[in-house]
Amino acid sequence: MNQQRDHGADLKAAVQRKLSFWQTMQAVAWSFFGVRKSSDYAKDVSQLNPVHLVIAAVLGALLFIAALLTLVNLIISSGVAT
Repeated sequence: MNQQRDHGADLKAAVQRKLSFWQTMQAVAWSFFGVRKSSDYAKDVSQLNPVHLVIAAVLGALLFIAALLTLVNLIISSGVAT
C-alpha cells in the first residue's frame, strides 16, 4: 500500500516538471535524429514532463510518416518510379 502512494507521488511530481512542450518537442526531434549528448539526455530525463513526452512522440511519429508519404507521392508522380 505504501508503495502505491510513492508511485502516485512520483507521478504527480513528474507531471509537474518544468520543461515546456516546445522543449519536449526539441528533445523528441533530437532523439528521432539519433544525436544527443549524454549530459542533455540526463537533463531531459530529470526535467521532461511525461505527458508532454508522449504527445510529442506521437506528433513526431505522425509528422515522420506524413513526410515519408509525401516523398513517396512526389517520386511516384514525377514518373521516376515507373
